[in-house]
Amino acid sequence: MFPSGLKKILKVLSQIPELPNCLPLTFNTRLNASILINKLYDDLRCDPERDNFRQICEEYITGQFDPKDMEKNLHAIQTVSGILQGPFDLGNKLLGLQGVMEMMVALTGSENEIDQLVAVEALIHASTKLSRATFIITNGVSLLKDIYKKTKNEKIKIRALVGLCKLGSAGGTDYGLRQFAEGSTDKLAKQCRKWLCNPAIDLQTRKWAVEGLAYLTLDADVKDDFVEDEQALQAMFELCKTSDKTILYSVATTLVNCTNSYDVKEVVPELVQLAKFSKQHVPEQHPKDKKDFVTRRVKRLLKADVISALSCMLKADSSILTDHTKEQLARVFLALCEDPKDRGMIVAQGGGKAMIPLALEGTEVGKTKAAHGLAKIAAVSNPDIAFPGERVYEVVRPLVSLLNTEKDGMQNFEALLGLTNLSGKSDKLRQKIIKEKALADIENYMFENHEQIRQAATECMCNLVVNKEVQERFMSDGNDRLKLVILLCGEEDEVKLQRAAAGALAVLTSAQKKLCQKMTEVTTQWMEILQRLCLNEDLQVQHRGVVIAYNLISADKELAKKLVESETLEILTVIGKQESNPSKQHIIDVAREALVKCLDYELIKPMS
Repeated sequence: MFPSGLKKILKVLSQIPELPNCLPLTFNTRLNASILINKLYDDLRCDPERDNFRQICEEYITGQFDPKDMEKNLHAIQTVSGILQGPFDLGNKLLGLQGVMEMMVALTGSENEIDQLVAVEALIHASTKLSRATFIITNGVSLLKDIYKKTKNEKIKIRALVGLCKLGSAGGTDYGLRQFAEGSTDKLAKQCRKWLCNPAIDLQTRKWAVEGLAYLTLDADVKDDFVEDEQALQAMFELCKTSDKTILYSVATTLVNCTNSYDVKEVVPELVQLAKFSKQHVPEQHPKDKKDFVTRRVKRLLKADVISALSCMLKADSSILTDHTKEQLARVFLALCEDPKDRGMIVAQGGGKAMIPLALEGTEVGKTKAAHGLAKIAAVSNPDIAFPGERVYEVVRPLVSLLNTEKDGMQNFEALLGLTNLSGKSDKLRQKIIKEKALADIENYMFENHEQIRQAATECMCNLVVNKEVQERFMSDGNDRLKLVILLCGEEDEVKLQRAAAGALAVLTSAQKKLCQKMTEVTTQWMEILQRLCLNEDLQVQHRGVVIAYNLISADKELAKKLVESETLEILTVIGKQESNPSKQHIIDVAREALVKCLDYELIKPMS
């Protein structure tokens, strides 16, 4: 059944609406058939199955070739074109069949408009790989230019233009691999923008114009000009709102290029020198792809209300909005959130809630990028405004997913900042963080060597210890959690870390009297660390230290006796005797309360 079923799908792919005897098709029939072929190919379990699948496709295509019947040749090329929109690896293998590429190039020189239409579309889909594009540049560019100049059929003209756009971008972002002469890609881009901004032109033609820009915006000159053209940007955003959602991937790709949010391989200086020595090509960065230019483009897009356009795109049907498109959108959102100054505007335009579905479903890369974007928003924004209503609980899981040693340090750090902000809002949110099993990861990052990550994890724990379930973890026997917090209180070189650790210890000793006793048992350094906290120059740290001392004195008379017999009594006395001072009155008051408690225990006596 499998071979016969596959042949029927291939027959649908081979259909050309402009020819007589064509099967009844809707606009999306062939695209759906390409997606189906892709799904079937992805589900194959081993190489022999894939080889069999490829062989059936090869036999179907080669069986169509007939030097005496041009219509059959057209159907063969149309089939290859359809497969190239599905499983790319399979399509590229079929391009290597004898006669396929030659037939494509030959058809572009035909006088028949249908031949040209089919051939140009096939060439566009065939130019995905640089190796194939190089072949077409050598053999087909002049023909595409001739078609573009001579034909009066707008459908063919725009496709020829997109073919040229795709070939012009075959070198990707490598400034040293420009395929066309200086200025040629700019001319192509201007024509695409001209078509895009013309409301008199039909929707399909304008859609092809966006596809052309999706390729051309790999060139930094083109993307710089495009973001400055507000009319073109608005025209592209308006197309996202039309009923035809097949344009979304092209729009998303264009925005990825404009924000430079695609993956860039890290350049190792030693390998660059080696490549130069061996006379190999070394990729060059375009001058306008430097950070300053990228930042300016991002600001321009935000000003053009790109967030609303992205939110509109995300409302599309899930069958149209593929995982790969979602990944592209997630990349754009993350790039837009880079500057903390822009995050307020993104929240105001609904960007925070729009990112949540991207972080929950799609490719692993896409979910990570969207989760990182959410972390950036959550780290600096009021959760009630950024994620109104029940949405705030949906943010927790994506942030927790970034607490993974396989993620990079910046993702870990900003996820911790976001969770710190959320955990400070309500116990219900703290409960959600615990339910997502984040506590173990947060504790692990408190041991991290990196100063900022350790600080962020400790600050997060400082907020979480308000929860009784977290307090129970600290009271459980045989763990070093409490010892770690006490030792972090002694990190005098890192004031923010010391504040967070001392804050956590103050909350724990205030909430659980058992922890006051345990504190004196887990490390012999507790007294010295406590005294340093009470003498600290930073008023916030000093306040926390005095509160911890008060909690220990209040918890148990024997503990109070230990403190009275040490220098701690003298420290508290000096603080308590200070004159009233608005900046440190809260510290003085707590010290006096501790001394009053000691009086109640009759451990000290008032001076006459």
